[in-house]
Amino acid sequence: MLRQDTTGFRKFGVAKSDLLDMFPRSAGILLHISSLPGEFGIGDLGPDAYRFVDFLRDAHARYWQVLPLVPVGFGDSPYASPSTFAGNTSFVSPALLAQAGLLTEAELDNYRHPATSRVDFDAVRREKGQMISAARRRYFEIATADQIRRFDAFRADNASWLDDYSLFMAIKAAHGQRSWTDWPVGLRDRHEADLQNARAQLADAILDEQFGQFVFFAQWQDLKAYCGQQGIDVVGDVPIYVAHDSADVWANAGLFRLAADGRPTHVSGVPPDYFSEDGQRWGNPLYRWDKMEQSGFPWWVARMRAALGMYDVIRLDHFRGFEAYWEVPEHEATARNGRWVPGPGAALFDALGHHLGVIPIIAEDLGLITPGVRELKERYRYPGMAILQFAFDAGPDNSFLPHNYDRNLWAYTGTHDNETVRGWYEEPRSTQSLEVTEQARAYCRRYLGFADEQVDELHIHFLRALYASVADVVVAPVQDLLGLGADARMNEPGSVGSNWAWRLVDDEYTAMAPLL
Repeated sequence: MLRQDTTGFRKFGVAKSDLLDMFPRSAGILLHISSLPGEFGIGDLGPDAYRFVDFLRDAHARYWQVLPLVPVGFGDSPYASPSTFAGNTSFVSPALLAQAGLLTEAELDNYRHPATSRVDFDAVRREKGQMISAARRRYFEIATADQIRRFDAFRADNASWLDDYSLFMAIKAAHGQRSWTDWPVGLRDRHEADLQNARAQLADAILDEQFGQFVFFAQWQDLKAYCGQQGIDVVGDVPIYVAHDSADVWANAGLFRLAADGRPTHVSGVPPDYFSEDGQRWGNPLYRWDKMEQSGFPWWVARMRAALGMYDVIRLDHFRGFEAYWEVPEHEATARNGRWVPGPGAALFDALGHHLGVIPIIAEDLGLITPGVRELKERYRYPGMAILQFAFDAGPDNSFLPHNYDRNLWAYTGTHDNETVRGWYEEPRSTQSLEVTEQARAYCRRYLGFADEQVDELHIHFLRALYASVADVVVAPVQDLLGLGADARMNEPGSVGSNWAWRLVDDEYTAMAPLL
């Protein structure tokens, strides 16, 4: 199901060669699947998702931007996933499973909960796991020969990642969710005899994982097809790095900078700056770019092919790291003692273009951007990003101010990592991305033309300024379209415990329509 035509950019109305600097002037909304309303503890791919697409259509929006649709990892983050290829089965819709005859009405009622504004990820994972296991058993009881063939075809088409992922997750569960570097050596180092034994012992758990992926991609592709029918393009997010405790690293250890025991020798991060005196130590293992390039980057080609099967447009996270990345020795507690190392640069993007053709990419070019980064982005005419929250602390030459925008740009009020616009203004504090001072707030008032007592309308002024700019595309998180405060923030980088859980309640997003 991941393998589909990746060249049919149906609605852009331009030649493929012109696609990357010809995004039509339009608007979009950032809302992750988990944040949709609904009665099953988390947003899912069921009826509420279709209602949101209808809302986007009726509001004349063009883009629905989501966060990575992968399983979440440490801290419930979709940026720390156990797989860059798998789908998040917590998004599987119980209602659609019931429609398919795989859940009874009584079973469906067991999964219903009063609507909440926060996701309890542990409870959702536990319930959805039980649900998928029950649905899998019923599927093989009632499936037709054609339905069995479809499941077998899905497994065959996606075996390059699905076999390793389903085995990885089954072994991980059998070993108390411990990291793969703490497994018995035969499993850690992928000795074939030990893997075969695990496949035999964990056959049911492996089948549950594979069936969950089968259902996720069936439901996602149906929803994405409906988006296309309504004139909505889906914007997805591809992080530059993958989590160390992932099937990707376990199954492809030779592509990462690891010691003999599988632990990283060097990890990712960003250097100290105005906002963080120690920098940010992200901790992802670094790629062996030299080895990848020698073989033509096949792992990256597969990764981007899979992403193109899921999304219409790809936001490529931390684009700066493809030109040069910050390398931190693993033993360092902070990112302070790192160094810049050249990235793969044009060699990677040329290889992707050779295998996949024109890829509609947004380059997340925030942070320290050098001439080399700009040159790499402009070589492929990838649009960059501008965040209006970052615009008010450096005077009129700040590149994030709307009067300094170029057309080939995606402009945002904020992203999933930012405070909401209202929270940014009302609760100034130092963060990793911005320190809101009174001077910045005063400049914001002057630039946007509002008074301090009009904070209830701040989000409207932000949107008006972006819509009046020359930027081709303007995207706002749902929270900013609703003018919500700091308690609606999606993620605060560098913190763990309360991120990613925010949800809409019922259909309150319908109040946003006049702002699009």
